[in-house]
Amino acid sequence: MLKGQKVEIGGKTPYQKWVESQGIPIIRDFYIEDLRKVELAPWDWKGARGAYLNLIGTGDANDSYLCEIPPGKNVKPQRLLFEEMVFVVAGNGATSVWNDESKKTTFEWQEGSLFSPPMNTWRQHFNGSGTEPARLLVVTSAPPVINLFRDLNFIVNNPFSFADRFDGDPESFSGKGESYPVKSVRVWDTNFVPNVRTIPLHLRSNRGAGGSFLHVELSENAMTAHISEFPVGTYKKAHRHGPGAHVVSIGGQGYSLVWPEGQPIKRFDWHDGSIIVPPENWFHQHFNTGLKSARYLALRWGSKKHPRPWTDKVYGTDENIKSGGDQIEYADEDPQIRRMFEQELAKVGGSCQMDTVLAAAEQQKAS
Repeated sequence: MLKGQKVEIGGKTPYQKWVESQGIPIIRDFYIEDLRKVELAPWDWKGARGAYLNLIGTGDANDSYLCEIPPGKNVKPQRLLFEEMVFVVAGNGATSVWNDESKKTTFEWQEGSLFSPPMNTWRQHFNGSGTEPARLLVVTSAPPVINLFRDLNFIVNNPFSFADRFDGDPESFSGKGESYPVKSVRVWDTNFVPNVRTIPLHLRSNRGAGGSFLHVELSENAMTAHISEFPVGTYKKAHRHGPGAHVVSIGGQGYSLVWPEGQPIKRFDWHDGSIIVPPENWFHQHFNTGLKSARYLALRWGSKKHPRPWTDKVYGTDENIKSGGDQIEYADEDPQIRRMFEQELAKVGGSCQMDTVLAAAEQQKAS
């Protein structure tokens, strides 16, 4: 410690202090019913409007914010020494990314696009509409970075360029990528996904309910994303994992049950635009009560290429809890789970398809 330096014991973290200094709303909850309706305020640091979504389940492993760009306007250019994953909640526009200002890479985005400016590149977002605002959800690794270095000047004015993350290739945000398998999942490795609502997914039977899945690696990040979809009249197996998975509903409607082992269950109803972050080691389970397939986007830690665990525990999200994993098989769940689901389907004139889907999965395994 430097001579004469005062230390606040047991106070707020550097990141918490910095967030509070921004003068915009800070939402701390388990869930937000609609990202499109969150109240925002002028945000001088961005030159736009914004709110921090400091949701409880992040555990300060990551965090998120909403940024809304007025019609025909843009945010201030920034260079940041932490990762950002950007999901376009509403609107359309363009983003420029660069290390060398004379060699900018510019690409267009729309509602449903997902992208990540490589770490410590300059980035600037532009609203392409002259009449409607553009709203972005941004999940960041800012909390651990700011808490570690504590010097904001070092984090936002650092000239170092990560050549292994961005080389200025004008095609680097064209939407092209590389597909490959990793164990039971299919990976799409890219910098830019044009539309997470329409990108094809792949069957992933070990998560149950006849669901499909795609793991997305973005811009050589340690943070990552996945997209999951499950059919009408079905629900996923309950499981638990580490902190910071921002689960955004991008199609359909239903509800999620969230609970720490042995404790009361919380229920959150969702539709396109809802977000929930299950806390670390809390079981959670997603149910489709709509009339079409339900799809969600999860923005989180867990890169297949650059893994970075945040706790001592390695979660077995596909492994039966009886054998040391962290997934509850359908046969082992509380019977009330199924009864509640069937009752909710009856309210909308739907019917449970679980037995049909599970029988089909067993037949596929046998063949």
